[in-house]
Amino acid sequence: MTKQLPSSARVVIVGGGVIGCSVAYHLTKLGITDVVLLERKQLTCGTTWHAAGLVPTLRATYNMSMLANYSASLYDTLESETGQATGFVRNGSLTIATNKERLSELKRGASMAKVAGFPCDVINPEQARDLWPLLNIDDVLGAIHLPMDGMASPVDVTQALAKGARMGGAQIIEGVKVLDMKIRDGKAAGVITEQGDIDAEYVVNCAGMWAREFGKKAGVNVPLHGAEHFYVVTENMPNLQHGLPTLRDMDGYCYYKEDAGKLLVGMFEPGAKPWGQDGIPEDFCFDELPEDFEHLEPYLEAAMHRVPELEKTGLQVFFNGPESFTPDDRYHLGEAPELRNYFVAAGFNSVGIQSAGGAGKMLAEWIDKGHAPRDLWDVDIRRNMPFQGTQKYLQERTTETLGLLYETHYPFKQFKTSRGVRRSVLHDQLKAQGAVFGSENGWERANWFANEGQEAEYEYSFGRQNWFDNNRAEHEAVRNSVGVIDQSSFCKYQVEGPDAVSYLNRICSNNIDVAVGRMVYTQWLNDRGGIEADVTVTRLADDRFLVVSGVACQNRDMAWLRSNKPADAMVFFTDMTSAMAVVTVMGPKSRETISKLTRENMSADAFPFASSKEIELGYAIVRASRITYVGELGWELYIPTEFAPSVYDLVMEAGEEFGIRPYGYHTMNSLRMEKCYRHWGHDITDEDTALEAGLGFASDFNKEGGFIGKEALLAQKEAGSLKRRFVAFLFENPEPLCYHEEPIIADGKIVGRTTAGMFCHSMGATVAMGYIENDAGVTKDWLDSVQFEIEVEYERFAVKPSLRSFFDPAMEKIKC
Repeated sequence: MTKQLPSSARVVIVGGGVIGCSVAYHLTKLGITDVVLLERKQLTCGTTWHAAGLVPTLRATYNMSMLANYSASLYDTLESETGQATGFVRNGSLTIATNKERLSELKRGASMAKVAGFPCDVINPEQARDLWPLLNIDDVLGAIHLPMDGMASPVDVTQALAKGARMGGAQIIEGVKVLDMKIRDGKAAGVITEQGDIDAEYVVNCAGMWAREFGKKAGVNVPLHGAEHFYVVTENMPNLQHGLPTLRDMDGYCYYKEDAGKLLVGMFEPGAKPWGQDGIPEDFCFDELPEDFEHLEPYLEAAMHRVPELEKTGLQVFFNGPESFTPDDRYHLGEAPELRNYFVAAGFNSVGIQSAGGAGKMLAEWIDKGHAPRDLWDVDIRRNMPFQGTQKYLQERTTETLGLLYETHYPFKQFKTSRGVRRSVLHDQLKAQGAVFGSENGWERANWFANEGQEAEYEYSFGRQNWFDNNRAEHEAVRNSVGVIDQSSFCKYQVEGPDAVSYLNRICSNNIDVAVGRMVYTQWLNDRGGIEADVTVTRLADDRFLVVSGVACQNRDMAWLRSNKPADAMVFFTDMTSAMAVVTVMGPKSRETISKLTRENMSADAFPFASSKEIELGYAIVRASRITYVGELGWELYIPTEFAPSVYDLVMEAGEEFGIRPYGYHTMNSLRMEKCYRHWGHDITDEDTALEAGLGFASDFNKEGGFIGKEALLAQKEAGSLKRRFVAFLFENPEPLCYHEEPIIADGKIVGRTTAGMFCHSMGATVAMGYIENDAGVTKDWLDSVQFEIEVEYERFAVKPSLRSFFDPAMEKIKC
């Protein structure tokens, strides 16, 4: 008998896999009981039912590791709460390395595990074989062992979450297909199903492989694509011990899971097979895809090498089922930027079981609180751009993303597929100069420049990569002479209208009511004082401003602008990102270089720091803004796109006598690290307050009308010394390289983790930055009294702390 649909609910969840059931369960735990979950067929029938059920705790970042760890803790107790078995056991995991670079990656992960509080041991090959007796260690260099990792039955975990949700008051209804969305006043207002409509305050898209198509019905972009995903199960193996840890041989692209005397061998192979590009069959339910032995043969051979016992063991099951993958191998979570009250939890890249508990908890709290409960930028759906939802882009990228889960996760590693999406008008000129491009938010950006005769390709490593000396030369050119970089990928928004001043002054922590032609560095804060954006605002006219932000934040920033606009405010936003190229000229010889091209007086008196004006430069009229992200005298030149190639050529020609050279984004990073300039999404996020981040100087507490977050910052000030604070560190040893998430140790105790790190050539060593905590306050006196270390690849190195930048702390070079 068909269950009667309710006419309304506070929250409607679409999709009955492990993710949807987790969201429903966690909503009821928060007291939100008017919840309806709709499943088109049966619970788990999409991808959940054929998942391997692995529940590891260590992920690529601290935040994602904490969510995975919560999942494991939840599954450990779910059966006792609901009476529904989950099959969860903590059998541990063992990940081996067969080359130096993989071992470096594992050691870095083990160091991060210390910050997260997970037991994680770096062990030798013999110890690995003791844990996994059938393991061939002939080519193994080392391994890590995480004893608290586990595995579970995906179907049973889902049923337990569903039962827990029902116990909390949620309704779960199977056999109901959702046809369309109801939208009212720019908000989700319910769903239209085959059996009737349901009005709702919130709609949550947990539709798995169907999430992209369902999102389109509401105008919401959910970039994901199906891929064939394989595993095999052997016949009974008498010599296989019971309770073995899950084994990962990532260099062989295989994992191994003991299951009732048999061995499940799964693959994350490069060159994956996209699936579902012509649509998912209407009757898809617990379906399998055709076998492809030829595709898997190399990985089965690798499996027999790793576990020689497989050579004499038959295969009982050859399984192929679809999983959905996202363009960057990170799932989608949060409120969609296109539609208020429409939430997404989808695209889990074959880690849905390990992620479901944490993701469900975070999304439920997001709905309840009205904001992300912690820094979730790794997986925030607002990171996506419309082009990433196109069929061609997704189909090409999916061939790569499945295998990337097991490829070595080198720093600065670039995607190979779906490239060339967004190209600056200067792209060909940069390429002719030897540019080696990376991709950021679809933009092809010059990361470094190869010398004549040098291969313009990355050679990846956790140590000094092949562009290290190129970076040094570019870095020194900017510090000692003049360099030029294409920053056309800046996000640029025009804000205008009669209410532009009052509106911007409310969302900006600094006072933007300045003279025309002045620039203001400021943050956009949330009610907790956390940093939602880090921008510069230039006043172009009495009622018109240019806001400039980082490349990754385009969707997020525009959503923040729209969501904070009062209904009756006369203010308008225009995304100008594609309309203007940006050529940035930096260095002590930048003034002399630009002065050769314009009659404008570029002196410090006539053109002071943080000022902006239109100038003639060659044939073009450009906006020259005197600002810096590298700590040098310089200008950002905002140029109508079609004029940029000629302006770039003129700048290069004018700077030739000073040794001008183009520099890339790796060099911009090493330069900004020396100045301790923060980068949104790494060093500053929505859970870091402006005071903790050391950016209180960019907030005007006395301006009329205040600003969002002012009260939170004042309360933090009144509480006394900050217990958590952003600090920079200079390595005493010039050899180590750190990147992010390394433990920061004070007198032998872990007190924080790094947010960024880079070798800084002016300093002759790596500079790292990060947040540290001390109950008595993070003060200069305390910093000076403590011996600090940072752990890199399981080894600790002495570092010098500072609350100020290491390079030119008085900013003399900037203001000259």
